[in-house]
Amino acid sequence: MDEEMKLSGYRWVVLLTVCLICFMANFMQYQVSAWGVVVMDTLGVDVAGLTNLMLMPMLTAVFLSIPAGSLADRYGVKIVVSVGLILSVIGGFIRFFMIANFAAQLVAMFLIGCGISCLNANLAKVLGTWFKQQTSLAMGVFYAASCVAIVVAQAFSTMFPTLEVSYLVAAVALAVTALLWILFMSNVPKGESLPEPEPVIKYLKIAIKSRNVWFIALAYGLTLASTTAYCSILPSALELARGVETSVAGSMAAIITVGSFFACFAGPAVVLKLGKNKPFLVLTTIVAAAVMIVNWFLPLGTTMWVVLVVNGFMTALSGPIIQAMTPDLPEIGVKYAGSAGGIIGTVGLLCSYFIPVIVSTITGDNWTMNLCVESILFLLSVVPIALLPETGIKAKRQQSKQSE
Repeated sequence: MDEEMKLSGYRWVVLLTVCLICFMANFMQYQVSAWGVVVMDTLGVDVAGLTNLMLMPMLTAVFLSIPAGSLADRYGVKIVVSVGLILSVIGGFIRFFMIANFAAQLVAMFLIGCGISCLNANLAKVLGTWFKQQTSLAMGVFYAASCVAIVVAQAFSTMFPTLEVSYLVAAVALAVTALLWILFMSNVPKGESLPEPEPVIKYLKIAIKSRNVWFIALAYGLTLASTTAYCSILPSALELARGVETSVAGSMAAIITVGSFFACFAGPAVVLKLGKNKPFLVLTTIVAAAVMIVNWFLPLGTTMWVVLVVNGFMTALSGPIIQAMTPDLPEIGVKYAGSAGGIIGTVGLLCSYFIPVIVSTITGDNWTMNLCVESILFLLSVVPIALLPETGIKAKRQQSKQSE
């Protein structure tokens, strides 16, 4: 009993450490946005250069997700993420010491993305190993940490006296976070053993051959791309098409995050109670897509602000649940979850980059059409979700009874 209590407590140490890594990665990325004008003046770049800096960690993930996942399946998550975090810390200090050099800042931001890229690729593996049936709930806490980080970065970064001080504090905090991971993280709970290692290419082949991995990747990619694009263009759309003041338009887009934060906890809690994932995901995805469209056509005022919160809530319900399904796939399990997570992460990021660009190119300055297309893309995620097997607790119990 004592051992079970210790294990239960240690799970939360693992989750806290994972959330701190998530928080620091998002905080350091959005610091650039918060200090945008100062960064552009310091480096002598325009908005395109600033955007490039912001997107560097995402580019890191495109390159690292698949190798990080496969290597973690082979050698363990701890060592792979540790290496990524060390590179991130180096990037954090490069960003501070070479603050006026644009090329160095690009390299620094790329390196800063290493730790979170390695962790994201293996997130389902880590949480699935430690939280078992409560993986979706733990995933929701992780998602909530990213929401908090973005808000904190935007609201408090510029309270530091200078950009240099802000960057230095972030670099030191990241170093402490990396140390916590190295000291306290374990690949598996006490009493469990790692699976027998296999060649790296075998882990990747297993994941690639799983059609369910690709269904999750597509669902994740469509939801991530559509919501990211929707929130990104919403301020401009409100300002140019609806005549909203710039500051108010930004606040209206930001308030979506409030709804998203609560959804990170609500979605996993509901499916845990229901014992089934798919009915909940299908229903909430359809409702969320409808809210996204309706939101744009509402008259400006209190109602629109309220529905923006609902928008954020509904569209964020599916994310933690979809990602948590990876280690529950029969052909994947925890053993191949790193490789599968790498594929899912890469597809998601590629979708979130290319889909908004394609949609914006097609729709041009037609803001209404753009937002409607993004909503339809979110709705289309229902298709791969419907094709996935049910991985909820009730389905597992039924499978266990049948196997007996």
